Amino acid sequence: MIDELIKFFVLLFVVVEPITLAPVFASLTQGADDAYRRRMSFKAILISLIVLVVCALAGGRFIQLMGISIDAFRIAGGAMLFLISLEMVFARESGTKTTQEEKAEVQQRADISVFPLAFPFIAGPGALATVLLTFSTTGDNWQLTLGLLGVIAVVLAITLVVLLLTPFINRVMGVTGAHVVSRLTGVVLAALAVQFILNGLRGAFA
Repeated sequence: MIDELIKFFVLLFVVVEPITLAPVFASLTQGADDAYRRRMSFKAILISLIVLVVCALAGGRFIQLMGISIDAFRIAGGAMLFLISLEMVFARESGTKTTQEEKAEVQQRADISVFPLAFPFIAGPGALATVLLTFSTTGDNWQLTLGLLGVIAVVLAITLVVLLLTPFINRVMGVTGAHVVSRLTGVVLAALAVQFILNGLRGAFA
């Protein structure tokens, strides 16, 4: 159980990318006061928590109702996470985060907590796929389920701290430092994504 919790923490932390979210948040809130940054940070984390918890508790039933097997979802989710890892390693925009049209829309919004902070940056496709893949294997193990929900809360708490400390983090790390962290974690995510695909293929053809 401890191994599962640690693995889930690493995977979700890498997908959410709290450290590399700091320069993005700084650019979105450029010229705003501290009160606005705090309000957007807390609201985005709360919305992300609700989305991820609902996905964790009801996502498995939903894919069953849709007639999608867990192995098929493992393969699809692994492929999606692999695309995100390529984006992180090569610093390219693969379209898994935001499109150019969405970025233009952000510039006209006063409230950035729901879009693009909560979705797609924090509780985005990668995070949702990770949660669904992980919780689909818990079964009736409520201890593991509660532990995994606790991990979600911890990752989001870390993300909240990063958002609140964005000015300080930007001064210490800078854009280059954030990119280095993103590339290193991208390699880890790529390996985990491939493992998801292999597990799905093994289950599908067993």
